[in-house]
Amino acid sequence: MALLSFSAASVAAQIAHARGCSTFLPNWNGPVGQPALILIVGTGVHLRSNGIDGTTTRIVTTERADPSYAFAEGINPFRDPDWMAARQAAFRDLTGQFYTDILDDVQMLIDRGHDTIRLATDGHTIRVFLRRAADYLIGGTYDVPSGLGGTFRVILRDASDTHAVVQNFGNCEDFDEMLPYRVPLDALIEIDDRRAA
Repeated sequence: MALLSFSAASVAAQIAHARGCSTFLPNWNGPVGQPALILIVGTGVHLRSNGIDGTTTRIVTTERADPSYAFAEGINPFRDPDWMAARQAAFRDLTGQFYTDILDDVQMLIDRGHDTIRLATDGHTIRVFLRRAADYLIGGTYDVPSGLGGTFRVILRDASDTHAVVQNFGNCEDFDEMLPYRVPLDALIEIDDRRAA
């Protein structure tokens, strides 16, 4: 999973544009009747309004980008010389358009005064990521997806705002003998969290 960071001010401008429009770009299922944000992975990674006005082209493309869009930190082709490597680190060779359902959640964070909006993506889903490393307890016990269809119980050894270092603890067989390893921070599941692994 990758965490993408955006300037809240630039995202707010895209939300304002979307809300100022009365017609919207269609998604894969057809016409859309409400404002939304679209994540484009192509020439950079950016969020843009789905609103159509006199300045909007009806075709969304991954090849052209407008400097006014809300670009992910480090993945802005107008500013970041290594934007292509950063995009590939986050999305591998995947490019395209993601029609998100995050506008209201993002607006709530902007209204609360957040200056950075962070999104978690696994290349197929995009969600607003609210937590930071300080929200997790070093030495605390969590679950992480095992890659085998289940979860491993782990102890959190260290954390940054994007990744955690964990060690298996309390699992069957020899899984607890594994050396500590890194997982995306948003992969940590609190023991009472029932979201799917």
